[in-house]
Amino acid sequence: MPPMGMGNAPAQKAKNVRGSLIKLLKYCKRSMPAIIVALVIAVASAVFSIIGPKYVGKISDYIAAAVQNPFAPMEWERIVKIAFFLVTIYSIGAVFSYVQGYIMNSVTQRTSKSLRKDISRKINKLPLKYFDSNTYGDILSRVTNDVDLIAQSLNQSVVMLVTSVTMLLGVLIMMFTINWVMAFAAIGATLIGFVFMMLIMKASQKYFFAQQVNLGAANGHVEEIYAGHNVVKVLGGEKRAREAFGAINDKLYTSSWKSQYLSGLMMPIMNFVGNLGFVAVCVVGGALAISGRINVGVIISFMIYVRLFTNPLAQIAQGMNSMQSAAAASERVFEFLEESELVPDASVTHLDSVQGEVEFKNVHFGYDPQKTIINDFSAHVYPGQKVAIVGPTGAGKTTMVNLLMRFYEVNAGSITIDGVDIKDLTRENIHDLFGMVLQDTWLFEGTVRENIVYSKTDASDEKVIQAAKAAGLDHFIRTLPHGYDTVLDDKTSISAGQKQLITIARAMVEDAPMLILDEATSSVDTRTEVLIQEAMDALTKGRTSFVIAHRLSTIKNADLILVMKDGDVIESGNHNDLIAKGGFYADLYNSQFAAE
Repeated sequence: MPPMGMGNAPAQKAKNVRGSLIKLLKYCKRSMPAIIVALVIAVASAVFSIIGPKYVGKISDYIAAAVQNPFAPMEWERIVKIAFFLVTIYSIGAVFSYVQGYIMNSVTQRTSKSLRKDISRKINKLPLKYFDSNTYGDILSRVTNDVDLIAQSLNQSVVMLVTSVTMLLGVLIMMFTINWVMAFAAIGATLIGFVFMMLIMKASQKYFFAQQVNLGAANGHVEEIYAGHNVVKVLGGEKRAREAFGAINDKLYTSSWKSQYLSGLMMPIMNFVGNLGFVAVCVVGGALAISGRINVGVIISFMIYVRLFTNPLAQIAQGMNSMQSAAAASERVFEFLEESELVPDASVTHLDSVQGEVEFKNVHFGYDPQKTIINDFSAHVYPGQKVAIVGPTGAGKTTMVNLLMRFYEVNAGSITIDGVDIKDLTRENIHDLFGMVLQDTWLFEGTVRENIVYSKTDASDEKVIQAAKAAGLDHFIRTLPHGYDTVLDDKTSISAGQKQLITIARAMVEDAPMLILDEATSSVDTRTEVLIQEAMDALTKGRTSFVIAHRLSTIKNADLILVMKDGDVIESGNHNDLIAKGGFYADLYNSQFAAE
């Protein structure tokens, strides 16, 4: 398998902000009725807030009239009615605001849950070549950071934008119905805010996308260094790791600082615009009041409306910035969801039981289609044969196993099992036919028993113990604090060899009709290797098995040895025949035992 790339995409502007947001809205179509209800309620809540200042002005006029004419009675009845009306509409507005918040929060969390489920399903459908060119940390960042950002933006920005636009239009209508002269004075002062808002939005868009990309790169680097922490320490790579992280962190700092700085400019600018609006209202309103064209209550109403007018501007700017972040995150998430998937299973034939005849016919393959590494590979394996695949590093041994398991598709040629082309079988069916023990061990957090059983949940305790004994593992397991029920986690110290033994026991429990052993004994000592070899001999008896090995002493009893070099089979036969030929295999074998 080719080395995994860092996947550090260059920081750039979101390719298609509008398209990404449209995709997000389409994705939310199942929740659209609830979103519409929430938006209608948000509009109603905004309308109630807009009505209030006009009646506050009326109360001010009643009070001002009483102050100016001490002999006139205070209009308490009217004031109380207006006050009661204001309390009512503001209370209804608050309830509406709570309801729409509850609805939108529910919708966004369901959307986040759905996105994570789709991403999880997508991961299982992606070809391995995708993971070869993208870091795990970047992929995890799309599942966590990007999805969380989408949820946060949906929850806050959509309602904020709709409410703000409603408030903006409503306030404009109310101001013009009260006094058009003062309305123009207030609006003229706030036009400056629109200009600054558009300039800042245009400048900040690229930095929001860069922030998400660099965050994914940082996650990828940290995950990689953490996973290989021991190697980094042993080889003295701390300085290089710090420098690499520092470079990524600097990019993340720069993009985050610029995006947040530009976003943070919105409120100070809008506060300035709001204060400028106050000045305009006071000056113009004062002049009109002196001339007797308006009452004091109109000025008070307009002072409230100016604040209600500038706040939506700031919220629209903030909401647009947030939607840009959502667009950048959506673009990354939907890019992942739209990645090319594995070739769909033909499902023409299903093999429940097999004889174990496998044939490679003129197979050509390259991880990059332009660079072929397997050239016209052909081999015929008969039922029950133990086939060893040997050769120098990079010869294509593991690649052949990946092709056999349909982890990758051949570029040309075919692979058959009992005469059936594996393209006509489902991948799940193929995987059920093989038990695998790989060089890289994989254990999950769970008990020893659960790790051995894994997907074979119907395996009896007796079968688990037999497999552990056959793998030479039973004695070690019984020395653990809770035996087979000991939980394997970061606190449980087991060696690489013991992990390998657990994976071997797992393969024994699976009891598949065919086996693949990829350097299965590479992590164990010589004495344990002998025990495992005996167990492997018993396990492979009567089963077609493929053994990849660098220790040629472990495959001397193989029925067929395929010697690979540069993607081709250059020699084949059993051990004695190949030694007698004195060719490449003989040189490999003798080089390992030259000291003896």
